[in-house]
Amino acid sequence: MSRYLLLTACLFLLIGDITAATRDPGEYFFDQSLGNFNDELEVAKEEGKKGVLIMFEMDECPFCHRMKTRVLNQVEVQDYFRQHFLIYTVDIEGDVEIADFQGNTMKEKDFAFRQYRVRATPVFGFFDLDGKMITRFTGATNDPQEFLWLGEFVVDDHYKSTNFSRYKREKRRALRQEK
Repeated sequence: MSRYLLLTACLFLLIGDITAATRDPGEYFFDQSLGNFNDELEVAKEEGKKGVLIMFEMDECPFCHRMKTRVLNQVEVQDYFRQHFLIYTVDIEGDVEIADFQGNTMKEKDFAFRQYRVRATPVFGFFDLDGKMITRFTGATNDPQEFLWLGEFVVDDHYKSTNFSRYKREKRRALRQEK
């Protein structure tokens, strides 16, 4: 009987460790949108954020699902991005009416395609506090670390002097030298 209790206790500890390292990305990573990105910019300014991050996605996208279940659910990723950005999703096939950063109303799919030419998903669009897209990353990152580097790339203004591929190579090279 004590062996059973020990195994059960170990199982609960393991589950606790796993859940402590991850969270539901829908409930924690993304902010609840008011449907007006012009208003969201004002909130970002008031809260001292770097800007707004939009994940352009669609329901049937396996890479979006991968990002949500392997990267965006990581506590370290969620805490870092929520510290620096307001974060929203836009369905590139969506018919929900929204207002863009200038206050113009349109459907989500028109916002995604007509304004930002989003055809493949996911696309992570980083917008400054004036509503200008300053960085765009298409596709899934390899792992949570690479996504954190993408955040640092924007937060620390590296996008002004280099591209993300070069920045990522430098980060990997630095990691190898540390070992």
